[in-house]
Amino acid sequence: MNRDSLVQLPTALVSPAPPSQARYVMGIDGGATKTLAAVLDLDTRTVHLAQGGPSNEDAVGAASAVDTLLVVADQALARAGIEQGQLAGAVLAVAGTDTDAIARSVESERSEDWIVVNDVVGAWAAATGGRPGVGAISGTGSNVFGVGAGGHAWRVGGWGHLLGDQGSGYWLGCESIRAALADRDGSGPPTALGDAAAGFFAVDSIEALAALVYSKPLTKGEIAAFAVKTCELAQGGDAVAHELYTRGASELAAQIVAVIHHTGLGGGEDRFPVGLIGSVFRAGPIFVDPIVAAVHHVAPGASVSVVEMAPVGGSLQLAARACGRADAIDRVELQRLLDGALANAA
Repeated sequence: MNRDSLVQLPTALVSPAPPSQARYVMGIDGGATKTLAAVLDLDTRTVHLAQGGPSNEDAVGAASAVDTLLVVADQALARAGIEQGQLAGAVLAVAGTDTDAIARSVESERSEDWIVVNDVVGAWAAATGGRPGVGAISGTGSNVFGVGAGGHAWRVGGWGHLLGDQGSGYWLGCESIRAALADRDGSGPPTALGDAAAGFFAVDSIEALAALVYSKPLTKGEIAAFAVKTCELAQGGDAVAHELYTRGASELAAQIVAVIHHTGLGGGEDRFPVGLIGSVFRAGPIFVDPIVAAVHHVAPGASVSVVEMAPVGGSLQLAARACGRADAIDRVELQRLLDGALANAA
């Protein structure tokens, strides 16, 4: 069996390009629920945003994903008031098990300066600034990626909702419905998840929800959204809901630990960041604390924290790096600009 890294960083992202006077860069964060594009003017320190639907190939197919990515990109360019030719570079971080088809289509439609990577690479950059460390995504789906001090990259997870996505919103939503059904048929412990799910999905009973899952069927995003209710029940003392978050944290932590091992991070007291990115981490200590404990067990020097920067910020940092402006803006300022732009767009 091939044991090479599942994700290789493109050459343009491995090391900073020679310094340049590039002004405009674009970052895109494409997921199973939505796609966000941001154009950053490095001279005036302004961010221009555009948003569209899903661009995960696994969810909508390659052709639809590419269409969404390019439409949203063009909208962001228009809002920045620039033409495509004025853009120095773009990094499109897109969710999905395989982004090669999207990368080929985007390059043929635009140029080689439009670099497509898996969304976990953008998350890693948002967490680490493109330096050695680990980025772990838990949103609609889940994925973990890291780069060691020697530049060796490794990805764990990212196999999609049928074969993976452990510890994600979709995983939590599915496991919550399964737990509710087990309560209903007497094979599992009692839980308030059944009534909560019936109310959330506007059906008469948990049995009706089971039928809806197969007949409609429910989308990944719709199922993942129920994780918020599972969190509320867990925080309110529902033992089954709490166990789901504990189990999800254990699954995701195991993937983070595998990345640490394969990248050579965590030797002795080595210090490096482990960034947690995505909506599921808003659950707080019931999800985050078990992950922190598991990571510190193998890497005491790791700094594990929830990343506040929007994932599209990682794509912007990589785009600046690829066109020779890696040091043009620091992460603190970029986060402030993105937060302001997102607040205005809300």
